[in-house]
Amino acid sequence: MVRHGAAHVSRRNRTRAVRTAQYGVLVLIVIAVALAADWSQLRRAFFDAEVAREQFPDVVTTALVNTVVYTVLGFVFGLALGLLLALMRLSPVPPYRWLAVAYIEFFRGVPALLVFIALGFGVPLAFQVSINQYVTVMLALGLVGAAYMAETIRAGIQAVPKGQTEAARSLGMSSSRAMVSIVIPQAFRIVLPPLANELILLTKDSSLVYLLGLSMDQYELAKFGRDALNQHRSLTPILIAGLFYLAITLPLGHLVRRLEARAARAR
Repeated sequence: MVRHGAAHVSRRNRTRAVRTAQYGVLVLIVIAVALAADWSQLRRAFFDAEVAREQFPDVVTTALVNTVVYTVLGFVFGLALGLLLALMRLSPVPPYRWLAVAYIEFFRGVPALLVFIALGFGVPLAFQVSINQYVTVMLALGLVGAAYMAETIRAGIQAVPKGQTEAARSLGMSSSRAMVSIVIPQAFRIVLPPLANELILLTKDSSLVYLLGLSMDQYELAKFGRDALNQHRSLTPILIAGLFYLAITLPLGHLVRRLEARAARAR
């Protein structure tokens, strides 16, 4: 018994020693980097106060606002289309299922970058039409996002207990009425966390708008930061744009964790 206790203490001491050594190595690395770094150059490159001041208020009133508008437009369109695709995917009519599967597989396999290029340049050239930039962004983000949201919504619908539909049918509801009134609302409560994750992804994908020929009043954060980088030869505008992306995505990430925790408690 004593020997077993001594071995246990010895293992605990070894674990503590290894952990202390790891912390010590980390501290040494930080000190070495701090001593070797050229802090004045880093400040000019990343934290130039004069360059930062020149970004305001346009980075908020134009770039941030447009980023949010593009994201919301893409999410709303993608959510509506994703719901339609999810219902088609679950339809008893085979052609509907085939169309939904083909759409989902195509847009999940194609990079969003190509969708932006196709809608921003390919479609106007091929059909000799002019598409509003906001409509282009809404379609590009929504078409890609819908493929992912469709699978999420489909999983949520299938997660609703069959007894809910059977109970609704026993009350005289039609299948479509039961789906709209009973199943879909419960499915959305189930899939809220992954849908919030999709909103985060669309926020970051909105940075692809910089590929399109935008006027100054249509700039979003990535395009705004890139132009300011070319003008000032400083990474400060890119850092500011990144901080504003974080200002959007971090609260959404916190919301996702809260929704997931609440769903876990409900289960």
